[in-house]
Amino acid sequence: MGEFKVHRVRFFNYVPSGIRCVAYNNQSNRLAVSRTDGTVEIYNLSANYFQEKFFPGHESRATEALCWAKGQRLFSAGLNGEIIEYDLQALDIKYSMDAFGGPIWSMAASPSGSQLLVGCEDGSVKLFQINPDKIQFERNFDRQKSRILSLSWHPSGTHIAAGSIDYISVFDIKSGSAVHKMLVDRQYMGVSKRKCIIWGVAFLSDGTVISVDSAGKVQFWDSATGTLVKTHLVANADVQSIAVSDQEDSFVVGTAEGTVFHFQLVSVTSNSSEKQWVRTKPFQHHTHDVRTVAHSPTALISGGTDTHLVIRPLMEKVEVKNYDAALRKITFPHRRLISCSKKRQLLLFQFSHHLDLWRLGSTVATGGKTSGKFLVPGKHGDTLPLSKDADHLLQLKTKGPENIICSCVSPCGSWIAYSTASRFFLRRLNYEHDNLSLHRVSKMPACLRSAVQIMFSEDSTKLFVASNQGSLHILRLLEGSFKHLHTFQAQSGTVESMCLLAVSPDGNWLAASGTSAGVHVYSVKRLKIFEYSIPDKQYTEWSRAIQKQGFHHHWLQRDTPITHIGFHPKRPAHILLHDAYMFCIIDKSLPLPNDKTLLYNPLPPTNESDVIRRRTAHAFKISKKYKPLLFMDLLDEGTLVAVERPLDDIIAQLPPPIKKKKFGT
Repeated sequence: MGEFKVHRVRFFNYVPSGIRCVAYNNQSNRLAVSRTDGTVEIYNLSANYFQEKFFPGHESRATEALCWAKGQRLFSAGLNGEIIEYDLQALDIKYSMDAFGGPIWSMAASPSGSQLLVGCEDGSVKLFQINPDKIQFERNFDRQKSRILSLSWHPSGTHIAAGSIDYISVFDIKSGSAVHKMLVDRQYMGVSKRKCIIWGVAFLSDGTVISVDSAGKVQFWDSATGTLVKTHLVANADVQSIAVSDQEDSFVVGTAEGTVFHFQLVSVTSNSSEKQWVRTKPFQHHTHDVRTVAHSPTALISGGTDTHLVIRPLMEKVEVKNYDAALRKITFPHRRLISCSKKRQLLLFQFSHHLDLWRLGSTVATGGKTSGKFLVPGKHGDTLPLSKDADHLLQLKTKGPENIICSCVSPCGSWIAYSTASRFFLRRLNYEHDNLSLHRVSKMPACLRSAVQIMFSEDSTKLFVASNQGSLHILRLLEGSFKHLHTFQAQSGTVESMCLLAVSPDGNWLAASGTSAGVHVYSVKRLKIFEYSIPDKQYTEWSRAIQKQGFHHHWLQRDTPITHIGFHPKRPAHILLHDAYMFCIIDKSLPLPNDKTLLYNPLPPTNESDVIRRRTAHAFKISKKYKPLLFMDLLDEGTLVAVERPLDDIIAQLPPPIKKKKFGT
């Protein structure tokens, strides 16, 4: 397989934004996640929990509520007072509308998916009709004395429950009037608090309203009489979120202490039809506040300040106890945040509002270069001292409130391209000895208003830009300027954004994949499109062989999706790829492993004969040394660069969690 010198990089100071809301769609088995910076992500739970779509953040969009409606439509609302609908094909905001009630704290779609409720700072509950093109305001409900922090529809669609400060209101949908107001006890651990915040409510079919509040309580109310039925004190801090299963036999709550509690409806006795709610399982997979929870048919989902999206399977609901039964903790985005200039040994790191350009360090021991640890061929695991540290060359800041969507540094290191939701930027880098100057390329063409993905050709003479309108643009790069060569327009009737791009080494072919998971291949020379084809318009023999045999079961049970694929320039049979926790080289000349083969095989002893080594070898060579692995690629035929982001470094930069008293202290 050959050996590699490895640049081990740990100075990408990336900290994901905390999770504010999650919303599960049972029809599509997709999960929407909003973060504190306004970013919204869509995960396909049927496809290895892959983050298939994302909408970039914005400083003025502090999202407080997120929900799905009929027809796979996604809405969010927040403290700027606007309701936003997202275009899931173009990966753009479809429209935004002011609700005229001040900051919006809560939102819920009706059981039919045809109406939308929002709860506002001024105490108003507003009802909107969801029309095919846009939502339309219908009416206000009776205004309350304080902000509406939580909402839930009765499954019949006739009533709603609204959580506020110190009380819960039940409204009649037809009249818009409050029919009950249930006062919440301010007592907390025997001490009266100044106020009690109702962070979440859930309205069940039998008329029960479940509430969670800032006094650490989970309470059950009879909405018909407006009386309290039962109280569970579950935390010494706020209970901040609640989600109920579709069957209403299970619900989950999240606390400010980082604990998730599972409640189940169980029979009082084995022969009794009478049932009661019982707290069955506490889970501690978070270090900080659990701000939001969701309940899928087979899993409990939670997220919060510690940035982790945690999916905990319900073992009694999982039919096959293997892949689907694995606990998942998703921390890093599945899109690219790092690009590399192989010629100049540069790394470009993408943050929300700036880019950092670094030059890798060097060591004189072998004439090679490294940025931290340098593993020497023949001396596995050895570290060489640095003769020159990594150098931070440039920080490029954006202006305005929009987050950076995508970025890329050219292989030659002379160009940087990046985009926000409304502007595309191209910069020319000039190197003179140790001095670096930056030149802005102005007068970008009108068609390049924004990009969802950017890629340079291997020789850095062309720039490929995927817009959010489904088109692909090709620019020829000149000395300090550019020429627009061609635009591949979106297919008729579609605006599917191309989220992934790949360019052949000779620059003649461009592959693109969109939100529908199809693959399009473009001839850059002929300016034509092909489907799956390069010259033969079919899968390769090796690809057909692996589809026929199938992958090793341990390979299919990995927790994270592949986020990068590359090829060795001198060894065409070698495919290099990685996810967050492993790096793999696939040698297509070797046999595929079957389920009886040890997939994660250690290196064979050096004293083994070549015959034995070949007999035990298979195509997949896997290393789990580098993790969490955000980026790995070849710098040259014998050198790799690996960018890691240890989780402890992220946790250290978060605000301190709530301290819990331990037994005996």
